[in-house]
Amino acid sequence: MEGFENEIARLIGEDLKKPVTYYWWPQTIGFVRNTLRARQCDLVMGTASGEELMQNTNPYYRTVYSLVYRTKSGIRAESVGDPSLKDARIGVVEKTPAVNLLRLYGITRTEPYQLNTDTRANNPARDAIEDVAAGKTDAAVIWGPIAGYFATQQTEPLTVVPLVKEPAVARLQFNISMGIRADEPEWKHWLNDFIKRRQDDIDRILLRYHVPLIGPDGALKTAAAMEPPGYRMDQYRAPTPAGLSGASTVTLAELRRLIEHFPDTRLIDVMPAPPRPADRPAPAVWVPPPRRSLPGAVWLPNVGYGSLTGEQERYFRAGLETLTGGDRASRLVFFCEPDCWMSWNAAKRAVEWGYGNVYWYSDGAMRWQEAGYGLETVEPFAGGASN
Repeated sequence: MEGFENEIARLIGEDLKKPVTYYWWPQTIGFVRNTLRARQCDLVMGTASGEELMQNTNPYYRTVYSLVYRTKSGIRAESVGDPSLKDARIGVVEKTPAVNLLRLYGITRTEPYQLNTDTRANNPARDAIEDVAAGKTDAAVIWGPIAGYFATQQTEPLTVVPLVKEPAVARLQFNISMGIRADEPEWKHWLNDFIKRRQDDIDRILLRYHVPLIGPDGALKTAAAMEPPGYRMDQYRAPTPAGLSGASTVTLAELRRLIEHFPDTRLIDVMPAPPRPADRPAPAVWVPPPRRSLPGAVWLPNVGYGSLTGEQERYFRAGLETLTGGDRASRLVFFCEPDCWMSWNAAKRAVEWGYGNVYWYSDGAMRWQEAGYGLETVEPFAGGASN
């Protein structure tokens, strides 16, 4: 049950100090009647602002439809009206604003995908993205949050272009709110306050899932704009930025491609080791328990804090020097667990130390395992962690 709406819902639960449970229903006729009005749930995530069947909160993001095409296809379009798309076969979900956009440009060579379907069994927008990757179509115009996420899950590199340059008459941009029952004003006020207080955290989650975000000025928000100026110094388990300047952020699919194409890529797990038990004070020998991590990974614990002790910094520098043989061009992938700033800090530090091929895998070992891939036991590198 992972997706950006789940992560945002988890933030709400944390603020309320209550567990979050989910009630699933396909978004077809009767959706609101069988969920919110039946009191099977208290909140519907991801509703278009202005939805008349529910009371809306303030918007928590604004997004736009996107154009998707194969990066190696030769297409370089930033608009559906680009000449490189003149003879292209373009996928589009029926009865969406994307259809009107294609008509606006006189494009008739399309591949339609059904809109009204049981999404428990079918996902037409995902199918459209997969068909582009497979070469069955040349491009697709798809709802931005879906396009951004599923494009990163393909083995074929895809380019995603948020369509912010199209004529306003096409109406491709939408505000997204949360839906609640009409008779709950206090709940609405609380949610609006939550959105205001946690907007930066919400944006970080959305950008990490490659959702195209449009700011109040009409410009696209970027991952770089959400980065803190220095290192994260506390609250290390919290929503992380979508990217890191000087490093490449990779999804699980992109990480697997990287490992396949470059087997010498070094995977560096920086999850901190459990602290020394109170009943084992120094100088008693204590070895941290092993960790389950990605196959082939090296565990460098305790190097992801915002401020390192002299011993921790020496341990980190020596570890990188040993793993790379002194080659600053070595490919290094840093990770720990989801919503963990430790790997972001460690990757940032490696960039600042002059390593030129740094990757940040923000989903961590947990998402790797949830995807069905195995983990293996690792020990702290070089005989022990720095305490």
